[in-house]
Amino acid sequence: MKTLQTKLDGVADARPLQLLIDSIVDYAIYMIDVDGTVRSWNSGAERLKGYSADEIIGKSFSLFYPPEDRAKELPQTALKIAAETGRFSSEGWRVRKDGTRFWALVVVDAIRDEQGQVIGFAKVTRDITERQQAHNDLLESERRYRRLIEAVVDYAIFQLDPAGNITAWNPGAQRIKGYDPDEIIGQHFSRFYTPEDIQTGVPKRALAEAAKLGRFEAEGWRVRKDSSRFWASVVIDRITDEAGELVGFAKVTRDVTERKQAQDELQRTQQQLAASQKLEAVGQLSGGIAHDFNNLLMIVLGNLETAERNSRGLTNSTNLQRALSNAKRGAQRAAALTSRLLAFSRRQALDPQPINLNIFLNGLQEFLQRTLGERIEVQTVGSAGLWSIEADTNHLESAIINLGINARDAMPDGGKLTVEAMNVLADEDYCRVNPELSPGHYVIVCVTDTGTGMTADVLNHAFEPFFTTKELGQGTGLGLSQVYGFVKQSGGHVKIYSEVGQGTSIRMYFPRYHGDARPAEGNADEFRPEGEKLETILVVEDDTDLRAYVSELLRDLNYRVVVASSAQAALTILLQEEPKVDLVLTDVVMPGINGREMGRRAQQIRPGIKILYMTGYSRNAVVHQGRLDEGVELLEKPISQAKLAFRVREMLDRLDQY
Repeated sequence: MKTLQTKLDGVADARPLQLLIDSIVDYAIYMIDVDGTVRSWNSGAERLKGYSADEIIGKSFSLFYPPEDRAKELPQTALKIAAETGRFSSEGWRVRKDGTRFWALVVVDAIRDEQGQVIGFAKVTRDITERQQAHNDLLESERRYRRLIEAVVDYAIFQLDPAGNITAWNPGAQRIKGYDPDEIIGQHFSRFYTPEDIQTGVPKRALAEAAKLGRFEAEGWRVRKDSSRFWASVVIDRITDEAGELVGFAKVTRDVTERKQAQDELQRTQQQLAASQKLEAVGQLSGGIAHDFNNLLMIVLGNLETAERNSRGLTNSTNLQRALSNAKRGAQRAAALTSRLLAFSRRQALDPQPINLNIFLNGLQEFLQRTLGERIEVQTVGSAGLWSIEADTNHLESAIINLGINARDAMPDGGKLTVEAMNVLADEDYCRVNPELSPGHYVIVCVTDTGTGMTADVLNHAFEPFFTTKELGQGTGLGLSQVYGFVKQSGGHVKIYSEVGQGTSIRMYFPRYHGDARPAEGNADEFRPEGEKLETILVVEDDTDLRAYVSELLRDLNYRVVVASSAQAALTILLQEEPKVDLVLTDVVMPGINGREMGRRAQQIRPGIKILYMTGYSRNAVVHQGRLDEGVELLEKPISQAKLAFRVREMLDRLDQY
C-alpha cells in the first residue's frame, strides 16, 4: 500500500499547493498517516509548535497532546472519529516543543483515495489562547459578580424580564421577602406590592418609568410571603443589550422599616413640641389679657358696689337695685372667667401642700359619685407604695371634678369613670416618647372614661382656651385649659389619649415629693390618750346614713374607726402602710366591686385580716346567689347594738396576728 506522501508526490500540481500552505503562518497545517505519523509540516506549524520539519516529520502527532490526554488516548479517538465521520473538531490544551501549553482549536479532516479508502488526515491547528483567556476572564468575572450578589443579605437583588417576571433571586431577597428561588422565579414582581398599590397601577408605572428613563426610585409598603408588610426603598434599573434594546430590569430592594419608624417618631415628637409651644404662647397671651381685664373688673365692681350703697333708701330704687345686682353678678362671672384664664396661663395663686394620693382619692370617691350622678359608676384606685406629690389640694380636686364632668357629658347613656394613681419612673426612653417630661420620678393621676372619645382634630385643640365641642351656652371651653395650667404650674405635664368610640384617658404627671405627706382628714379619730391601745375597724358601707350610724356606734365602744363608702375606697386604704386595720366590717351588696370580691382582694393585700360581712338578705339567699361562700362570718340586718358589739368583740378576741 502506498503511503500518503507517495500518493501526494504523484500529484502534478502538488508543488504549488505546498507553496501556498507554507505561506500560511497563523495556522499549523500538516498531514498525518492513518497511524498518526506526521508526513508534512508548514511554516505555521513550525512557528506555532516550535518543531522544524526535520524534527517532527516521521514522528507521531500525539507529541502535541499533554500527558493526561495521551493517557486517555485522545489522539487515537480523534483519528477514529475523523475516519468514521470525515471530520473531528475540538478545543483543548496542546504542548509546544519547549513544553509550554497553548489552547488550540483543532480540525482533523479525513483524506480518501479514488476508492474512498482513508489514506491519511489533514490537520489544522490554531492558537486561540487569547480568546480562551478572555472567555475565562469573562466567566470568572461573572462568577465573582454572582458570588458578590449572593453574599449580599441586607438587600434583595433580583432580575426581571421586560414583562416584569422574575428571572434571578439572591439570598438577600429570600431573607427579606421570604420566598425560596423555586417559589418565586417566573412569577410577576407585582406580588410584592400591596393590594391598594396594585389597584392604582404602581408596579406597571415603575417598569414604564425605568424603561423610559433608565431608572425608577421610590419608597413604599411591600408585602412578604407571610403577608406582613415592611417599608422598602426600591431602585429599578433598565438593562439593555449591545444594540440598546431592552432585555430586562435589575431591581434592588432594602428594608428600611426601622428608619421610617424613627422618622415617624421624630415627626410625632416635633408635632408634640410644636403643640406645647403653641399652648405656651396662647397661655402667655391669655394671662396678660386676664391680668388687665381683672384690673378693669376691679374698677367696675368697685363702682357698682358704690352705686348700690348710694341707691339704697332712694324712692323707687327697686328696679335700680335689681339692675345693679345683675350687673354685679355679670362682673363676678367675668372675674371667675379670668380666674380660669389665669389658671391656664399658670399665673394663679397656688398653695402647694404634700398630698398622700391614696387617702386623697379615697376621700374624693363619694363626692365624685354624688356630683356625677347614679348613671356614672365612679371608681378610685390607689397603689401600694404610692409616692406623695406636692400640689394645691383644692385645685387638684377641682381639676379632677372638671375632668369628671367632661367625662359625664361624653357618656350620655351612662358609663364608668376611673380615677387611679400610679408611680412612673421616666427614663430616657420614656421621655423620648413624652418629650415634655424630664427624666425623673412621677406620680400619674389618670382619669379614664368609657365615653364617645375624641376625633384627632378635637384632640389637637382640646387644651386651647375657649375651645369646646358643646352646644352654645353649655360651656366656656376653659375646663381643660384650666387643668392644663394647674398641672404645668405644679411642675408636671398633662396628656390626653382618646379614640372615637373608645373613651378618653387624661394623664396628669406630678413630680414625686420626697418629704412626708400630710395625714388624711376625717377618716379616723385623730387623738387618743398616749399609751392607750385602740383596735381599728374599717367600716365599708355605701349607704351614708347606715355608715354614719355604725361608725358612731363603734366609736362609742372605744374603737378607732376608718370609713369607706365603696369597696374601691376600702382597698385604697388597705394598700397604705397606715392605718393598721384589725377588722373589716363590710356590706355584701354594693355597686361596683361587691363585698365578697373586696374581701378576697383585702386578704391578698393584708394576709390574715379578718372580715365580718353585713347583709340585708338572709344567709341562704346570699350564699345561693354566689355573693358569699359557706362558712364566712355574717351579720344579717337589722343588727341590734348589742349583737354588733358582741360579734365585733368576738372576732377581735380571736384575731390572729398578721
